[in-house]
Amino acid sequence: MKKRHEVLFEQLRTYRSELLSLVDGLSDAEADIIPERFNNNIRWNLGHVLLDQYLWIWVLAKEDVLIPSGFSEWFGFGTAPSHFTDTTPKLSTLVELLREQPDLIQGRYHDRMEEEFAPTDMGIITIEQVLIRTIFHEGLHIGAIQALKRSL
Repeated sequence: MKKRHEVLFEQLRTYRSELLSLVDGLSDAEADIIPERFNNNIRWNLGHVLLDQYLWIWVLAKEDVLIPSGFSEWFGFGTAPSHFTDTTPKLSTLVELLREQPDLIQGRYHDRMEEEFAPTDMGIITIEQVLIRTIFHEGLHIGAIQALKRSL
């Protein structure tokens, strides 16, 4: 029988694969369109998913994580594409970073999934719990990207 954390990494890869398949073949211009009634675009959603996963791990473990410079200003909670600059990563860069992220997290934390840290304000105390929360969050953004694509 598989350990819970092995199942979580499989789920993360499955959701990530679904997310990346949604943007396969999109151009930078399409990823930057903000349709009427939307606040963000596809590029923002991708950067936000990447940042959210790393931020939760950082908040919990208080260890250096691979958050690229500028990501909090471009993709953090309360930001919007209006915060983008000439140095904000393009679609292809975000796709590559998202593709690499599950392996990087698993490589660093696979033996520490149940290690307990000081609780977050949501009561999360393990990396395993972070993954449960961030996989759910990723699913929400998959839905947002699906809606954005239908509006293009």
